[in-house]
Amino acid sequence: MNEVIGDILPLALGIAISPIPIIAAILMLLSPKAKSTSLGFLLGWVLGIIVAVVAFTLLASVLPEGGSDESQPIAGVIKIALGALLLMLAVRHWRSRPTGDAEPALPKWMAAIDTMTAVRAILLGFVLSALNPKNLLMGVAAGVAIGSADLPSDEAALAIAVFTVIAVSTVAIPVIAYLLASSKMAGPLEALRKWLVHNNATVMSVLLLVIGVVVIGKGIASF
Repeated sequence: MNEVIGDILPLALGIAISPIPIIAAILMLLSPKAKSTSLGFLLGWVLGIIVAVVAFTLLASVLPEGGSDESQPIAGVIKIALGALLLMLAVRHWRSRPTGDAEPALPKWMAAIDTMTAVRAILLGFVLSALNPKNLLMGVAAGVAIGSADLPSDEAALAIAVFTVIAVSTVAIPVIAYLLASSKMAGPLEALRKWLVHNNATVMSVLLLVIGVVVIGKGIASF
């Protein structure tokens, strides 16, 4: 159990530190429908992460078991492949980082946040967490780590819960803080948004590089 938690912690942090969903949550908190859209986005974000991790945990649990030496070659190959994909994404983000005072390009859907409904916010949160390539790769890696460990159902559920809480924390914290003290949070949230916008590519490239290497190392150790 402890080994599995150790495997999934960097993956959960990888999702948590991803700047784009944090920027989206902050923009919703600064929009006219702050309460309904931010809570909807948080709900969709949580559901997406749970669905992705549970699905791949169940798939990984039916992988053929290793031999008597407890090696897991199939799980190892999957982890190495996932780590390689994360490294490729790291290179892509590094190359896309802005230079000098250039304004970074943001997704076009962010311009529509001011008019977004709660239902659309839920769908957006779900898509960004469950179907975004970076988050999906880390969700797959976490599911493989949990499902291939042959844990009892209660321990597997606990591992999924730990992963989910950490992964959603950076979206949940500003939403909850704003709802508790909206008048005091507007300034800090705007400052955080500006920093994340200008450092999104750099943060993600370094993050994906570190996690990709960790996942590849775990894959090699599975043989």
